[in-house]
Amino acid sequence: MTATVAVPAFEGPIDLLLQLVNTHQVDIYDVPLADVVDAFVAEVAGWEVVDLPTVSEFLVVAAVLVELKSRRLLPGPDEVEPDEELSGWEERDLLLARLLECQAYAAAGDAFALLAERAAASVPRTAGLGEEVEVRAPDLLAGTTPAQVADAYRRATAARPAPVVDLAHVTVDAVSVSEAVAELAVRLPATGRSTFRELTAHLTGRMEIIVRFLALLELCKQGRVTLDQGHSFGELQVAWVAGAPEPVGVGAGVDDYEG
Repeated sequence: MTATVAVPAFEGPIDLLLQLVNTHQVDIYDVPLADVVDAFVAEVAGWEVVDLPTVSEFLVVAAVLVELKSRRLLPGPDEVEPDEELSGWEERDLLLARLLECQAYAAAGDAFALLAERAAASVPRTAGLGEEVEVRAPDLLAGTTPAQVADAYRRATAARPAPVVDLAHVTVDAVSVSEAVAELAVRLPATGRSTFRELTAHLTGRMEIIVRFLALLELCKQGRVTLDQGHSFGELQVAWVAGAPEPVGVGAGVDDYEG
């Protein structure tokens, strides 16, 4: 609901009147504010229920119109910035926000009143257990001796040992690639052609298998073995190259691999 006014220069919602005055489509001198207020008061007197948002909106807009007209009537600069003329709109927004908060609190109060009214319809039970019924709480210390209590106290207050991380299950094996190269250099000439799976079948540690693979790569780089894999993820065939020259030493970077 919006407050309406009727003056010789305008008839309609009061907020529209403020916009027309601000855009200079209606002269503020042609708006008798006293008549506007009297007409609105007379209208409110005939309401059965007072609409607070409408009354608040009228008060704010009427206050802005009074301020605008007083500025025009009092001596001062001929031109007034539009921002100054509309300074009252901030107060209007603040007032409307407070009204919305009041309405929210009022709605919450009505909800609580409804809950209390529904709860009033319930009847609590006033009769308890009969006199012949005896309720006893269980004895939580039944069977507990003073010695047990003292022992529990000593355990609770005893100094806690410093936490120790057990690394017994962690094994660090130092594996030498050069030793694996020497081993394979002795084994492969007698074996001839073999597979990598066969060469590592007797090994149990993952690191030992990795070192044997690095040793084979080193021997292949030296030209002492050939490596062949027929298809993806197939068996790695290892063959010793007969007559290959003896190397001076294992290549740099893989001599001692420590896992």
